[in-house]
Amino acid sequence: MPVSAPSPPRLQSPFIHRPINATPSSSRLLSSRNLRSPATSYPRIKSEVDSNTVIAISVGVASVALGIGIPVFYETQIDNAAKRENTQPCFPCNGTGAQKCRLCVGSGNVTVELGGGEKEVSSCINCDGAGSLTCTTCQGSGVQPRYLDRREFKDDD
Repeated sequence: MPVSAPSPPRLQSPFIHRPINATPSSSRLLSSRNLRSPATSYPRIKSEVDSNTVIAISVGVASVALGIGIPVFYETQIDNAAKRENTQPCFPCNGTGAQKCRLCVGSGNVTVELGGGEKEVSSCINCDGAGSLTCTTCQGSGVQPRYLDRREFKDDD
C-alpha cells in the first residue's frame, strides 16, 4: 500500500482573499530575466479602509505639517525683520522722542486755586517744569519699536 504524503498546511488570514498553500514547490524559480511566470498567481490582499480612516490620517498628516510649518514661518519672519532697518517714526510722540506732560498740559507750571480767590502757580512736579516727558514707547529715540522690542522683561520677584 502506497503511503501518501501529508497535505501541506493551509494558512488563513482575514486580509487574504484566498488561502495560501505553504509548500516548497509554490516558490517557483523565475526565468533568467527575473520575470514572473504567467502560471504563478499571487493572493490578493483585501483592504477595508473606510472614509473615516482616510479623514483621520489626512488630519494627522496636516496637523504635523502645520505644527512644523507655522513655527518655521514665524522664525523666518523674525529673522527677516531683524535684518531690515526700522525707520518708522514713533506714533505717540510723532518721532520727537518726547510727550507733553499730562499734569501741566505742556506749560511746565501748575496753577492751584486756593480759597478766597487766590491762585498759586508752582513748577510741575511731574516734569520738573520742562513741560514734556521722555516718550515711554520709544524711550526717547523717536523710532517706533518693533512689537517684541516694546516689552521690557523684568523680574518683579
